[in-house]
Amino acid sequence: MYENVALVGATGAVGRIVLEQLVQREFPYRSLKLLASSRSVGTEIEIGGKRLKVELLEPQAFQDVDLVIASTPDEVSKEFAPWAVNAGAVVVDESGYWRMDPKVPLVVPEVNPDAVDQHSGIIASPNCSTTQMVVALAPLHQAARVRRVVVSTYQATSGAGIAGNEELFQSVRGELAGKTHSPSTFQYPIGFNLIPQIGSEKFEGYTSEEMKMVYETRKILGDEEIQVCPTCVRVPVTIGHSESILVETEKPLSLDQARSLLEDAEGVTVVDNLGDKKYPMPRDCSGTDDVFVGRIRQDISGGNGIAFWCVSDNLRKGAATNAVQIAELMIRRAAAIGGKS
Repeated sequence: MYENVALVGATGAVGRIVLEQLVQREFPYRSLKLLASSRSVGTEIEIGGKRLKVELLEPQAFQDVDLVIASTPDEVSKEFAPWAVNAGAVVVDESGYWRMDPKVPLVVPEVNPDAVDQHSGIIASPNCSTTQMVVALAPLHQAARVRRVVVSTYQATSGAGIAGNEELFQSVRGELAGKTHSPSTFQYPIGFNLIPQIGSEKFEGYTSEEMKMVYETRKILGDEEIQVCPTCVRVPVTIGHSESILVETEKPLSLDQARSLLEDAEGVTVVDNLGDKKYPMPRDCSGTDDVFVGRIRQDISGGNGIAFWCVSDNLRKGAATNAVQIAELMIRRAAAIGGKS
């Protein structure tokens, strides 16, 4: 029943939140092992009132482990995930390496929970910008079938890890002091700036981050005909990705219908009263697990269009929370059939 758990990447920003989530959500593990690279071995981390030492990430570490939750760079996941699977564990992986593998389900529990049953040892969690978008798109897709999405993202510096936030602080301090700051994590100084490139150039002028949103959205929603036009922008915000989304549906949806669908959707909180200046903002959504939607309105330029604003904590629902929710989903489904899936 997935009682013996290993967390890979325990010392990273997302790994720390995974640990918090395991405690807060009362995850039913019997044993917990923390794994990381050699430079972190021996580090002590407190969880649930106990202090655990980080152990070395190596093939032998997965002996007697049932479930692995991992937040690592792609190249690390490529190497270790087969070790864990060969040892008999199931891996819930947050890297980008396995997401588009046809043998690996890409899962957001509120959207495509049945996909988790198709795993062969590895289950992938999507990119943070995709995750929040598909949670909001799913009820509209189910009701009226999404045909096209135009999305612009405003992505927090924590999406680049701890180093991203540190560079934001350094850049802002430099700007305020009138000093030149030489960036290392981002292409340009991020303080008081926007950078309209996340990732490398990939296809027809679109970046790798943008193409993730194209391919992952189709895979999660199970519809290869959905067209996605993304623009991904890095902004000087520490936590919380924001997205401006225009969705065109096959069947028309009234504004009231769209609002009702979003209000009833699992994992979505609607904050939408323009007259009272109520709408989601990153500073209000940080530290929460829902996807927040506001500024819901009809597309006045024509077609079956609904426009809205979407915000979510990229370290939680965009990463740590979604991975833990996948693990919880696996436990529920295993219990329902009386054994491991």
